[in-house]
Amino acid sequence: MKTTRAGLLLAVGVLAAAVASTPASAHHGTNISYDHANPITFKARVTEFRFTNPHVQIFFDVIDDKGTATPWAGELTSPNNLARNGWTRKRSVAALPPGTMLTITVFPSKAGAKAGVVSKILNDKGEQVLLGRDQRVE
Repeated sequence: MKTTRAGLLLAVGVLAAAVASTPASAHHGTNISYDHANPITFKARVTEFRFTNPHVQIFFDVIDDKGTATPWAGELTSPNNLARNGWTRKRSVAALPPGTMLTITVFPSKAGAKAGVVSKILNDKGEQVLLGRDQRVE
């Protein structure tokens, strides 16, 4: 009976450790998913800006020479990192509301998805709004 109880406790402990460690292994680095050697720059129109965890996201339509819009998604840093440089949910909405025209540079998805890690965002006047992961606003 003691052996069965010890085995059961051991099994429960191993299972609890496995479950507790799962979220830690789920996070990924951007070098694995995105092509940092080949950034792409687009003229785009903001469709949504989400100031949420774990990464701030920007959704935008890439506008080609014929005026055709292709939806893309961009990943930024965490809201906490943006907040350290003065960005808040309110400032984000004010600076990048839907319809805002911008020039955005991303490191594209290696899988070919219409997504990337944001490197730089310029407004329609060519002024820097955000730098991607670095988040230094000049």
